[in-house]
Amino acid sequence: MRLLLVEDSTALRESLALALAAEGHAVDAAADGTQALGFLAHYDYDLMVLDLALPGVDGLGVLDGLRAQRRATRVLVLSARDQVSDRVEALNRGADDYLVKPFAFDELLARLKALARRRFDDASPRLAAGALSVDTATCLATGPGGAIALSPKEYALLELLLRERGRVHTRNALFERLYAGSSTASDKVIEVLVSTLRAKLARAGVDGLIETRRGFGYVVV
Repeated sequence: MRLLLVEDSTALRESLALALAAEGHAVDAAADGTQALGFLAHYDYDLMVLDLALPGVDGLGVLDGLRAQRRATRVLVLSARDQVSDRVEALNRGADDYLVKPFAFDELLARLKALARRRFDDASPRLAAGALSVDTATCLATGPGGAIALSPKEYALLELLLRERGRVHTRNALFERLYAGSSTASDKVIEVLVSTLRAKLARAGVDGLIETRRGFGYVVV
């Protein structure tokens, strides 16, 4: 999932960005509302974690800007404001969930996974294709040979292709969804990622899942 993190606390922003990236998310981090709106003008995001008390354009202003573009981005507000009126206003302005600081990272992660399921209209945390089963709550892929050891990026690629099954993704489109804007890699890394993922799936008894449509991209049918 590509995720925009908007938080003015440098320590919290950096620690959250690292932790979310370790979970396989492609994370762009903004320190204020103006920077966040700049990211939103250039990239599409699956998820956004948004503080309300931001310098310049505040979190509600960022929400207004996002919803004015009619984006499907799911938004989790992460704020120290704990009054019911604050939660109600944020939800009415377009937020999908609200978590009060201080918080447990495990709860934040669980809420983001729930929002991801809503983003793709998946009521169940389980995705399946033939003999392959993926539990998005635990990030575990299982084939006939048992659990499949995947890197965070391999897992993120597999989950994306399964969630958008039947849709052909170009190499560049996959790169945009899986890598942050600050990445120094090129989109050719997707070819390597697909190759290693295919090899691991084949060893686990799941062969031929990811198809290549020459000149177009990759798809799970």
